[in-house]
Amino acid sequence: MRRADAGERRALGDLFAELCAIESPYGRERACADRVAAELRGLGLTVEEDDAGPIAGSDAGNLLTRVPSTNGGIEGGGPIAAGADGERAGILLCAHLDTVPLTGPVDPVCEEGVWRNRHDAILGADNKAAVAVMLAAARRWVAESPPVPVELLFTVCEEHALAGAKAFDASKLRSRFGYVFDHASPIGEIVLASPYYHRIVAELQGVAAHAGIRPEAGRSAIVAAARAIAAMPLGRLDHDTTANVGTITGGSGINVVPERCVVEAEVRSLDEQKVEAVVSEIVDHLTDGANAAECDLDVNVARLFHGYRTRPSAPEVQTAEAALRACGYTPSHIVTGGGSDANALAAAGFPCINLANGTERNHQPDEAVSVAALEGMLDVALALLDNAPVQ
Repeated sequence: MRRADAGERRALGDLFAELCAIESPYGRERACADRVAAELRGLGLTVEEDDAGPIAGSDAGNLLTRVPSTNGGIEGGGPIAAGADGERAGILLCAHLDTVPLTGPVDPVCEEGVWRNRHDAILGADNKAAVAVMLAAARRWVAESPPVPVELLFTVCEEHALAGAKAFDASKLRSRFGYVFDHASPIGEIVLASPYYHRIVAELQGVAAHAGIRPEAGRSAIVAAARAIAAMPLGRLDHDTTANVGTITGGSGINVVPERCVVEAEVRSLDEQKVEAVVSEIVDHLTDGANAAECDLDVNVARLFHGYRTRPSAPEVQTAEAALRACGYTPSHIVTGGGSDANALAAAGFPCINLANGTERNHQPDEAVSVAALEGMLDVALALLDNAPVQ
């Protein structure tokens, strides 16, 4: 494998900074999608944008492009090559174009070998680091045809419960398996399991009354919520499972018995039966709390994404391990409580796993990524194709 040279590394840094400076909170990815599409088309690649935007709640759709493993067909975006027996061949790389909502402007600066935002706000390395890496790799693969075909998928609204990837038609993919670079931990970690994720939204309805004159006439929705939450299993419940109440809103003033309260909670588990059992228990406690305070209850439970588990012997894991070793990293297997587009693609029947990308403190105002990690991701992306099975 030939690692990225000095020119490729400089170009990667410039592209990363440019992408981070393009604001693209989920739902508003249009400008970023246009920049990515322009880059790919400038390389002579055909870019397909699907109709996932309205479904996912975005002003842009998912972008898909292909680089064949022969010199032919690049200009016209020709079909990706299949194996000699007509089976799937090559690999998919996937990254998301969106970020979490912005709390300030993004002005990337590199100091002492680390990229940060000059302002007190996210940098957007989640997931612009992976987007930049994939574009930089595409430049190499167009100039020097890759050893196996590659598909590049850029999704929208990943930070909104994987909405873009869930709306993507995975049957379009022709690769054998795929990778997302979307875990903020040291390069070398391979995510073998990611959780099932349920959201619970409960609205409790009581009766308003003057808190100082007629409190007996009121029925407090906040009291009902408090009783329910106090009884809930929350935090880390076991090695596989977590639960959290994230928001509580209600009431209209300190002198009014609150007639309405909304509670939002989540449950995650690597075990599907465990997540459903905890969700059921939380709903039971909400019911008990509402009954005790004589309030009405309306509960909505939604599974936002499916979990996945991958065998260490799976070809996508073996290929990732070989690529990491070729780049000087020691592979390790981890499980995570976070989701990624790999969850959505795996649920759609396409084998896909998440790889650590070396970014740090994603979703935080002190988010960062080192130059070494950014360049390391590029080397790993190049090595994935060098180590992928030919057919």
